[in-house]
Amino acid sequence: MPDPFSDDVPMRSGGLLAQMPPGDNAPPLSVSEISGQLKRMVEDRFSHVRIRGEISGFKRAASGHCYLALKDDKAVIDGIIWKGTAQRLPFRPEDGLDVIATGKLTTFPGRSKYQITIESLELAGEGALMQLFEKLKARLASEGLFDSERKRALPFLPRTIGVVTSPTGSVIRDILHRLADRFPSHVLVWPVLVQGEGAAGQVAAAVRGFGAMPEDERPDLLIVARGGGSIEDLWAFNEEPVVRAIAESVIPVISAVGHETDTTLADFAADRRAPTPTAAAEMAVPVRSELLAGVAELGLRASRAVNRSHSLARERLEARAQRLPRLADLLSPQQQRADDLGERLRAALGLQLAHARGTLARTSGALRPAVLDTRVAHARDRLARLTLDPAVLDRIIRRAGERLAGLERVLAQLDPDAPLQRGYARVTAGDGRTLIDKAVAAREPRLTLHFRDGALDVAPADGPPPPPASPTPAAKAKPRPAEPRQASFL
Repeated sequence: MPDPFSDDVPMRSGGLLAQMPPGDNAPPLSVSEISGQLKRMVEDRFSHVRIRGEISGFKRAASGHCYLALKDDKAVIDGIIWKGTAQRLPFRPEDGLDVIATGKLTTFPGRSKYQITIESLELAGEGALMQLFEKLKARLASEGLFDSERKRALPFLPRTIGVVTSPTGSVIRDILHRLADRFPSHVLVWPVLVQGEGAAGQVAAAVRGFGAMPEDERPDLLIVARGGGSIEDLWAFNEEPVVRAIAESVIPVISAVGHETDTTLADFAADRRAPTPTAAAEMAVPVRSELLAGVAELGLRASRAVNRSHSLARERLEARAQRLPRLADLLSPQQQRADDLGERLRAALGLQLAHARGTLARTSGALRPAVLDTRVAHARDRLARLTLDPAVLDRIIRRAGERLAGLERVLAQLDPDAPLQRGYARVTAGDGRTLIDKAVAAREPRLTLHFRDGALDVAPADGPPPPPASPTPAAKAKPRPAEPRQASFL
């Protein structure tokens, strides 16, 4: 038996029999084995790391996963963000951003390279945030989202006001309190997160949700509000989905994010910017008491204007009435003209009656019996001349008979039962259809064979079972006498 520790014993590695060199008792590893050991070692040693670097080569695959590289002035490391993590990022990664990536290191054996699987991503400092802010602002401005032509006037007195904000903060209480002081209105609150992961998506969905409501239930004005905070706290209102949702809203929007010194991209996209949420409520509705006072003042002015116009109109009417002529002076010429026309009408009716009597006398003379008899005789002569010659009628009848005989011969040739006289049979289904295919006939439960001396009901051998026969007795066909068969010429 060979010594297992001898140098002459062959070893198996990767499916091939290999001979170890003299003095080497370590078995060789396959590429997959060494790659797996490296992967486990790297993941165990660097299971949680934070790396700061500049994003380079960022791209989003069709699957939703994101691939990028983090670099500084001396080194580069590849990174991957899985689809679920990429959807929860608080901002959109772009090339050139200075970020801090948190995750774990792993290896990609297919290319013998190591990479970081990113679990969270944050911007490295306020300077980077402002750079991202300015870059996104310039890009959206180039698309025309901030143009003044897009701004719409706010409704003077909205019936319903929609508010997109946190339901638990002081912002909604300030807005409701200010609206109640100025002009009590119907308010619809869409509760959202205003900070952290998912806040931008909720705010954008709320703005679009208000716009998608039925027109009779839709608010007349929207207020997107949040209290003050740092640039990181307000960053959700700088996200592109929120800015686009506000710019595309079918409802006028007031942006009231932060304090007076805070500025977000939502302020540029909105139709009106309010320095504070309380100021947004003041912009939304007028002061009810001021409106009532203004309406009362306008009512007094309208009453005075109407009374003054009424007095002037009465004076003008009285002055013009004094210059009007008397009624008798106006009607006397017309009465005289009416009398004259009445006399002329009486005379004209007499002349017209005499003319009508003369016309009737002349017309009645043409209707005498002698004149009518003459016209009847003349019509009879014309009818006699139009009578056809009997010879012509005979030719027409003979031609029609020949044509009818030809049609009878064609009809006899097309008769489907004519071949039955020569020994053929015709197959029909239960509903009377003539069958010419075996496959169609096999699917029928019953068939009828038509011979020259009668019909015979049969069932196909390969077909479905026939339905039960009707209990009514069928009349037996009378047997026909056997006819002589046609002689064969073969």
